[in-house]
Amino acid sequence: MLVTEQEIDGIRNFVSELNSMKESAVVVEGKRDAMALRKVGFDGKILEFHKFGGMINFADNVAKYERLIILFDRDRKGRVLTGKTVQLLQRRTKIDLTFKRKLRIITRGKIMFMEQLICYESYLV
Repeated sequence: MLVTEQEIDGIRNFVSELNSMKESAVVVEGKRDAMALRKVGFDGKILEFHKFGGMINFADNVAKYERLIILFDRDRKGRVLTGKTVQLLQRRTKIDLTFKRKLRIITRGKIMFMEQLICYESYLV
């Protein structure tokens, strides 16, 4: 994948901004997504959706966080999960989708799956 200097700076700023959200938890779909976020420098709280065993358990367990930053994949499954999460949790906690949009803009749509962030690792270390 061809990576521009502008993208690298954008990802660096993206991760820095994510790290500054101290009272928040980032929600990803699975283990590889979480690992990719760690490899690009994210050091905050990550919740893996699939560890909760379903939407209801997930909603009950994550409502305690002040803010949830949703970073589900941009495929059909990810969009459905995002919609259900917003629907179930919008009155219980703050749902932040801005980082998902920022990532799409920074990478100009190249990143469809969060695990693809790993391709930026070598540029950021």
